[in-house]
Amino acid sequence: MRNDGEPAAGGRADTVRGTAGGNAPVPLSVLDLVTVGKGSTASEALRTSVDIVKLAERRGFHRYWVAEHHSMPGVASSSPAVILAHLAAHTDRIRLGSGGVMLPNHAPLVIAEQFGTLEAMAPGRVDLGLGRAPGTDGATAAALRRSDRLGEGADDFPQQLAELTRFLDDDFPDGHPYSRIHAVPGPVQATSDGGVQSPARPQIWLLGSSGFSARLAGVLGLPFAFAHHFSARNTIPALDLYRESFRPSEVLDAPYALIGAAALAAETEAEARRQVLTGALSMLRLRTGRPGLVPTPEEAEAHTFGLAESDFVDEWLGNIVHGTSEQVRAGLDDLAKRTGADELMITANAHGGEARLRSYELIADAYGLPTL
Repeated sequence: MRNDGEPAAGGRADTVRGTAGGNAPVPLSVLDLVTVGKGSTASEALRTSVDIVKLAERRGFHRYWVAEHHSMPGVASSSPAVILAHLAAHTDRIRLGSGGVMLPNHAPLVIAEQFGTLEAMAPGRVDLGLGRAPGTDGATAAALRRSDRLGEGADDFPQQLAELTRFLDDDFPDGHPYSRIHAVPGPVQATSDGGVQSPARPQIWLLGSSGFSARLAGVLGLPFAFAHHFSARNTIPALDLYRESFRPSEVLDAPYALIGAAALAAETEAEARRQVLTGALSMLRLRTGRPGLVPTPEEAEAHTFGLAESDFVDEWLGNIVHGTSEQVRAGLDDLAKRTGADELMITANAHGGEARLRSYELIADAYGLPTL
């Protein structure tokens, strides 16, 4: 962190920018929600995550993120740091990170310690993506934060970010209440007797689905990830705001924008629609206060949608790139071109792990990604 009180961008450009593989126009990455389908368990969902991250590493996807959600039966990713530690044990090269950790839910020191530990487990390949929303409803957010932190939230995000960055860099100024507190593992170990400096620290990203984090990421010169998969209408305005606000930093001399894109490929167009309909029905239930496990394709096909429900599902499916592998490739290429995104992070939501695994394999094949 700089002495002017703003968080420094910390890290290096080569930990941010990816290299497009095969015939992909930009680097491709994976966002995993660790979805749990009906008739399945969280244990099975987490085993699927291991299978997918191994496939992603083998086929040259650039990074693999998991997202923090709470109180949702169909999403088993309430603890990103725990999941990432598990995935680190099964991988060697792919970047791993949070997409994201919801900063208002946690004390900055706790996040610094968790991700410092992850960095020690997987040196040089940890991303710390941070969001300012709670990732849940208000009551659950209150339960997470307890009474002494209820006043903190999205409005305090810049201050929380500054505090977290100082913990990661171990550079609180003399006289600060936290100047003698150190996030361990972290830089303090290098200044201890016989200590050795770690080569890297977690790379901070800001995540968002509106303009606030876009502008903040630009002002701080940080990489920015936008949730296009559930806020498509705001994508281009947010990216424009990020680029207009961007100031060069220690991390980046030019903006770097990643967008999350929902995409699912299958052997046929009909099968792809059958699979993505399960996610649409699951989201419909979530939005109407009835969260549950991801329904089976058979249940989704048999569901009778009311007029308003049909409109919601049609709009939701319209934001998902789905079809055969070539149709998905064409859709992703168009998305990258329309948005000018520097990287696409694909999330494939379906009832079963087999469909998701097959989708990533088909997309890799469509782009000619090599098997590493």
